[in-house]
Amino acid sequence: MRDIEYKTIRRGSFAAQTMAEWPTWAAILLCYTSWLLLGGLLYPAHPVLALAGMAVMVAFHSSLQHEAIHGHPTPSALCNELLVGLPLGLAYPYRRYRTTHLLHHRDETLTDPHGDPESYYWDRESWSQLGRARRLLLTANNTVLGRLLLGPLVGSLRFFLHDLRHIGAGDRTIRLAWAIHALSVLAVAAMVTRGFHMPFWLYALGPAYAGNALIGLRSYCEHQWHETPDGRTIIVERSLLSLLFLYNNLHVVHHARPGEPWFRMPGLYAQDRAGWQARNRGYVYRGYRTIIRRHFLRPKEPLLHPVSPAGPRP
Repeated sequence: MRDIEYKTIRRGSFAAQTMAEWPTWAAILLCYTSWLLLGGLLYPAHPVLALAGMAVMVAFHSSLQHEAIHGHPTPSALCNELLVGLPLGLAYPYRRYRTTHLLHHRDETLTDPHGDPESYYWDRESWSQLGRARRLLLTANNTVLGRLLLGPLVGSLRFFLHDLRHIGAGDRTIRLAWAIHALSVLAVAAMVTRGFHMPFWLYALGPAYAGNALIGLRSYCEHQWHETPDGRTIIVERSLLSLLFLYNNLHVVHHARPGEPWFRMPGLYAQDRAGWQARNRGYVYRGYRTIIRRHFLRPKEPLLHPVSPAGPRP
């Protein structure tokens, strides 16, 4: 059985696992230190360079949140939330990301719009009920350019409206997640405006939006429909962005071994490169430049899911 819920992962004592995760601790320290220095010291003298650097740190922080969801650097969900739960990217409550992402790891429902919270697919009935403008928007979002320019807005708005319906129906868990998120955004806003003397709107439309767009590039091709679950998950072999994404570009390895930390991914892949590529049925790209070149203005595939049953999209 796969170790999808990281609460079940045990590699010895709490202290032993935590000490073994020193690369993740170092990455967390690097992320927050860089974000603070870019905003506090570089922004007053070189604002454009500082904003670009902060966008990279927002994306890096999102990668660290993904690691925390899977039990790194500690086996404690609360400790990991305290370490990386601050929403530098503003858009998503950490607790909701944790819940939906663990559901996404049920590989038997990967890409299914009714079973995978991270699916971009639609079933035929739901698609037919959309207006022309919304279809055009979603189709544009299915290109690399669209995902970079529109993806953060489309994704966060869809997520918010989904949760708003559940809050209206009385879901206290989701309401609490958003209440914590709202307070956390206020903390980020206070640091940005009072600590960095940066307009909050500039941070939101600059580093936060651009950082989420960078993560959108990573997730653009992460999954495709395939008859076998392993054939639905990508391998992007070589990229300068690999470290920024904490090697989540080797995505089939992560889905097969979700409890393994990011710094072990390259080694696991190198041990059996041919085996991993056979496992995911050859869904392999040499790098993100290839993805950009092929799909910059051309959708990678139709948005209609080939086999998903009809019904309202959740």
